[in-house]
Amino acid sequence: MAEYDIRGKTAIVTGASSGIGRATAKALAAAGVRVAGGARRVDRLETEVALELDVTEPASCSRFVDEAVEQLGGLDILFNNAGLALGRYPFDESNEEDEAAVFATNVNGLVRMTRLCLPHIRAGGHILNMGSVAGRQAYEKGATYVASKFAVRGFTYALREDLLGRPVRITTVDGGLVETEFSIVRFKGDTEQAASVYKGIDPLTPDDIADCVVWAVTRPWHVNVDEIVVKARNQASGGRIFRDT
Repeated sequence: MAEYDIRGKTAIVTGASSGIGRATAKALAAAGVRVAGGARRVDRLETEVALELDVTEPASCSRFVDEAVEQLGGLDILFNNAGLALGRYPFDESNEEDEAAVFATNVNGLVRMTRLCLPHIRAGGHILNMGSVAGRQAYEKGATYVASKFAVRGFTYALREDLLGRPVRITTVDGGLVETEFSIVRFKGDTEQAASVYKGIDPLTPDDIADCVVWAVTRPWHVNVDEIVVKARNQASGGRIFRDT
């Protein structure tokens, strides 16, 4: 059965300056898609259209979408990738600042970008949200991040219900441990602690997730891949990991 042809399509990728966002933007471009990348670190963007974007700021999001759609000449694919975690501690040691930043980025930012992009997404379009195995099964010392990713998964399915009948596909990609700057951000610059997260498990790479995204958007048009769950071979769940010694 023929793949869906994405050559000549246009895409917005948030959080495109590093990790999964950068890899996915490159993979889409290699497949013939014109990509507008958004990130706070605009100098690190390598996309055809490179624009500053802070998904926690409504004005930044509105400005980005208007400029990106104008430069692309329309929109077919939205990959909501921007996200973060802050800290790894029992919830009774949590704080308002970290909680607000996680929800503002992972939930409010994703919802906002989807709402702003929806009017521009053409027939045959696709919305993909970067979820996590944390949004499927809780693990200790990650309550705020877990809650945010459960919200992403719930929003994805609710959006699927609301858009049923419209020619737009919707997918969530629920990844396990992917070695990126994610843990450096989570541990607030502690590179040694961040490196220990991936030690001995041969983690996923950003390219692995990018492959999943490209696969989802190139399925035959009648196929909607609701969710992709992808983990390293040595990871059974968010909290259960086998480490080679």
